[in-house]
Amino acid sequence: QVQLVESGGDVVQAGGSLRLSCAASGRSIISTYCRGWFRQAPGKEREHVASIHLGDYSTDYVDSVKGRFTFSRDNAKNTLYLQMNNLKPEDTGTYYCAADWMYGGGCKGEARYNFWGQGTQVTVSS
Repeated sequence: QVQLVESGGDVVQAGGSLRLSCAASGRSIISTYCRGWFRQAPGKEREHVASIHLGDYSTDYVDSVKGRFTFSRDNAKNTLYLQMNNLKPEDTGTYYCAADWMYGGGCKGEARYNFWGQGTQVTVSS
């Protein structure tokens, strides 16, 4: 049984930083084909924030977070991270990590993922 558990969400002021963690259990993240972070702001649909594609190890970021967010992993801890710097009020939302081990295809779409965390709340005040 694969489980993903996020942590690290908090209330911060604009310009601050947070690091979100996503601890995986039940299967190694080393072999994931797609791993991603998504977020959902109040009243909006969930959107792709960042994803790593095993095929070429490329990392894709939504334009609004490029240069501010960094997606990383610690294989020994079986954990994914999202370092978020220079946070803005528009970054407010519930952040979800996701993973999938099936090979093939892109990694930006929600439908691509079969395993999701429960979400962690990030609130950025102005």
